Amino acid sequence: MPHEEPLPFWLVNVPRDLWPAGCPEFLKECNEKDRRIIGTPDDEYDLLTWDEVKELVRIDRVDKFHRVPSELRRYRHFTHRLVKEYGSIMRFMLDERLKWTSMEPRGRPFEYDSDVKILYNDWPYGLDPAIVHLVVWTKFELEDDPETGLSTPESRQEIEAYVQRTFGSKTKEFVWFKNWKSLKSVHAVEHFHVMLYKPDEEFVREITGGDVPMTEKFVAS
Repeated sequence: MPHEEPLPFWLVNVPRDLWPAGCPEFLKECNEKDRRIIGTPDDEYDLLTWDEVKELVRIDRVDKFHRVPSELRRYRHFTHRLVKEYGSIMRFMLDERLKWTSMEPRGRPFEYDSDVKILYNDWPYGLDPAIVHLVVWTKFELEDDPETGLSTPESRQEIEAYVQRTFGSKTKEFVWFKNWKSLKSVHAVEHFHVMLYKPDEEFVREITGGDVPMTEKFVAS
C-alpha cells in the first residue's frame, strides 16, 4: 500500500470540502505546543474527568489544561480577529465582556461586588461536560511572588475566602486556581478560574448575570 503522508496540522479536524489552500493566517504563528494540539484529531483527545481536574489543581499543574483541538483552532481564529478589530484582547475584554470604563477598584480586595465580575470562560478547556468553567475578573491586583510567579500565601487566603463565601454554600464540588504568569492569555486584567462540578444551573445563571461564553457566539468566516 502507498505510504500516506500525515495531514498538515492546519487541515486536521477540518471537513475536506472546507480545506483551505494554505495555512490560514491565524495559525501561521502558532507555537509548537499549539501546532501539536491542533494537529490532533478530536476523537483522539480525552476529556478530563472531575477527579483529574482536582488532581491537576492540587499539584499545581494547571499547564496540563488544554482545549479540545478544534476548539483551540477556533480560539486562535477568534483572538486573531479580535486583535485586528480591537487592537488587543484586553481592549475587547474591557469594552465587550467586562464593560468596565474604569479599572480603579472601589476598595480592598473582594470588599465590593462592583470590583468583581464572574463570567464563563469564553474558551474552556477539554473537560467533562458536567464541569462548568468560570473566570472571576477583578479590578484589584492579587499579589504574586515575583520569583515563582505563583500567588503569595496572603493572596491565596483572600481568594480562598472569597470562593468559599461565593460558591461554597451553593455548590458541593468546586476548585479554583490562578494561572501562572507565563500561562495567562490576558495579562492586564487580574483574574482566576473556578470550576464547578454539576452545579445548579439557576445558580450559575444568577452568578454570571446570564452570561453566554464567546465559543457559543463565534462564527468563523
